[in-house]
Amino acid sequence: MQLKTSIILCLIFGTISGPALANSVWDIYGGLSFGVGAQTFFMDNDSETRSAQSFGAMFGIDLPAFRFEAEYNYLNSSDSHASVAFANAYFKMPATVVKPYLGLGVGIEFAGKNDKHSADFDTAAAYQGIFGATIETPRLPVKFDIEGRAIYIPDVCEIGDTNPDLLHYEGRIKVRYAF
Repeated sequence: MQLKTSIILCLIFGTISGPALANSVWDIYGGLSFGVGAQTFFMDNDSETRSAQSFGAMFGIDLPAFRFEAEYNYLNSSDSHASVAFANAYFKMPATVVKPYLGLGVGIEFAGKNDKHSADFDTAAAYQGIFGATIETPRLPVKFDIEGRAIYIPDVCEIGDTNPDLLHYEGRIKVRYAF
């Protein structure tokens, strides 16, 4: 009987007090994301909107009030696709389990194509605005982000004599693992 009680107590206290790097003062993390939304091309006085999705991977550092990350995104719609890399900075608002945040990103679109107009994307600057909330999992080194974001890429390609702008906006779920 004492052996069972000792084993149960060791398991309980081992999981409660076990070492975890998550929720320390700062975390280094890696993660994956998936988003769905829409993509709009703005050409002169005309626009084309299509449903879109994105897939991403990121690596960063999470500090008490700020978060910084390098991020890769693959943006895909029914008639175009693009690869975009960003450097993001986030401001986190103080909270307990659910933590709201605002973020900005600056990056570069380096590969892509509009299949409808048979136009390859030029390498172009890219900008994004982000708002969301982080849900922390107690005692686990995993965090979930639910966010909305808008990605703007000016002069993304050349179609005839115009250089359209691309606006990609979506809701996204991100899973981050703290090392």
